[in-house]
Amino acid sequence: MKRYLNEQEVSVITGFKLPTLRNHRHLRKGIPWIKAGSSIKYDPEDVESYMQSHRIDPDVLKSRYPEKKEAP
Repeated sequence: MKRYLNEQEVSVITGFKLPTLRNHRHLRKGIPWIKAGSSIKYDPEDVESYMQSHRIDPDVLKSRYPEKKEAP
């Protein structure tokens, strides 16, 4: 059986504080979760996918938004 993460583990992995994770669930946004009875679980693949989808690559940003050169 697959092992799921609790909110404390997701907090450590993502750096989100517990109140932020709880607020995201209340607002129905953020990382997908599973509610089993009174416990909240996260699929590790969903956590990884969420983090990858919010990845910022500076090299891509540089190519999209080249630095403006100041006039002499």
